Amino acid sequence: MKKVYLKKGRKKSVILRHPWIFSGAIEKIDGSITAGEIVEIYDHRGNFLAKGYINPKSRITIRILSWNKEEDVTDIRFISERLKSAIDMRLNYFDQSVTNAFRLVNSEADFLPGLIIDKYKDTIVLQILTLGMEQFRDKIIKFLLEYLSPKCIYERSDTIVRKKEGLSLKKGFIYGELQNPVGIVENGLEFLVDVQDGQKTGFYLDQRDNRKELLLFCRDKKVLNCFSYTGAFSVYAIKGGTKLTVNIEFSHSAIELAKRNMEINHIKKETQEFIEGNAFELLREMKRKGEEFDLIILDPPKFAHTQGKLENALRGYKDINLQAMQLLNPGGILFTFSCSGAISLELFSKTITWAAMDANKNIQVIKRLTQPIDHPHLTSFLESEYLKGLICKVV
Repeated sequence: MKKVYLKKGRKKSVILRHPWIFSGAIEKIDGSITAGEIVEIYDHRGNFLAKGYINPKSRITIRILSWNKEEDVTDIRFISERLKSAIDMRLNYFDQSVTNAFRLVNSEADFLPGLIIDKYKDTIVLQILTLGMEQFRDKIIKFLLEYLSPKCIYERSDTIVRKKEGLSLKKGFIYGELQNPVGIVENGLEFLVDVQDGQKTGFYLDQRDNRKELLLFCRDKKVLNCFSYTGAFSVYAIKGGTKLTVNIEFSHSAIELAKRNMEINHIKKETQEFIEGNAFELLREMKRKGEEFDLIILDPPKFAHTQGKLENALRGYKDINLQAMQLLNPGGILFTFSCSGAISLELFSKTITWAAMDANKNIQVIKRLTQPIDHPHLTSFLESEYLKGLICKVV
């Protein structure tokens, strides 16, 4: 196994169990390497630190698999044990008669960097993000087939992250047949999931608990759901007793699926409205028309994919929250979220404060929100706690 030596003073993050090593931390590599192979990591004095897979094409050059020198990370038992541990934890969490869609493997937070596996009823969606994890592809598929016996395994390795790894995008059937959209149940509510072409792997599983929080706030309220996608937040809101829920979504296909989600939950058409377009522009138009709402949901896509895009992202978060605050009735409720790992909860809260100042509003935080039990995070890897949200009373 090839050895990689870090520069003096660059071992601290590895000792603290952060799973990434950037190119700038590397002093030298013994011998030539093949992208994707397993290497041992040492400090500048030659002390062993960890093992991981390497990809010189990526800014995140090494992703750590183990801090144990004796552990054979190339053995099939290694990947099988990691997968079994992660999957068993989820299968113990959920009563699948109530919720049968959840994340089985959450990448670095399950000590399998670059691997996402989601379960939608009897369909497994696989997403491999990195070259190193691509080397384990056949072992992963073999394990899933033997351990879970799914009706279908569908691959959604079509994210732009793969290009940064020097990988082509992959999408399609691995095993079985897919009936798309897939019908699932979440907290007793029914949803259709577009596994083939939907955002992420088809559904925002990480908002499950936060959607349920809506039930406490919606009775007899007029609700605006921005970036509504396939209407999951809106289904919960209407089940919570809203008199009207307005949905703003840019994607026509997502709106059509949202309408079907309303139908299968037996929701009356007069309680829902759909507007196709840009949320930033439409909120300004609503302000000009003097429209008002009792509760607004802001669940935008990721604005900051990297630290380099942080400043623009913060402007975006401030702007959309400012526009929403100006549309709320006095004492109205704002559910606001960021799924950008580069933005901490503290920074997100400050951004909401800046928006409130410009809107001449006071913000009372009722509750902080985060990702659910099937999306764990590591205390050593702050980027894994990516989803943060606030329930705010705006006065």
